Amino acid sequence: MRAAAASARVRPARPRRLTTVRRGHHSIVRPAISADARAVHALIASHLHEGHLLPRSIEDVEANITRFVVAINRGRVVACADLAPLSPTVAEVRSLVVGIDARSQGLGHRMIDELARRARAAGFESLCAFTHAAGYFVRLGFSIVPHPWIPEKIEADCRTCPLFRRCGQYAVTLSLAQTAHSFVPLASLHG
Repeated sequence: MRAAAASARVRPARPRRLTTVRRGHHSIVRPAISADARAVHALIASHLHEGHLLPRSIEDVEANITRFVVAINRGRVVACADLAPLSPTVAEVRSLVVGIDARSQGLGHRMIDELARRARAAGFESLCAFTHAAGYFVRLGFSIVPHPWIPEKIEADCRTCPLFRRCGQYAVTLSLAQTAHSFVPLASLHG
């Protein structure tokens, strides 16, 4: 009986057909260029019905396209995210969208990593987001905080929003400060 069980474990798995989602792992994340503006705007507009995004005008996207990062697959923009400065020390992840057929490939994670890298390089101390999916951001190292802890966002956008104080979004932040103790090897702490 053990031999049968052992042989069952070593049998090669049947080859499985790759789905569109799996083939999409070859997406390239890069800074957006002006030629991407219409595709970025269309991607944002096509996902507004999900209720997690604020609308953006084409003029706004065009004016701020250099703040965006995009994921390109087969010549198409399949994901985007905007790094919006709120103050000299705080930047926000805005308009994070991953197209339906490009989801579950880690693109959102890659986009946020790139925005964090860019924010750090620009001298921002923290990165924030207002989101309905706080758990996703927490898994990426963000912390849930009360909305008033990000007064820059409240002043920039929330006060004029019709859903102010009842939007249902969570405020999340990620410290971008790299302190000396962040890089101390664990072995050196224990001798």
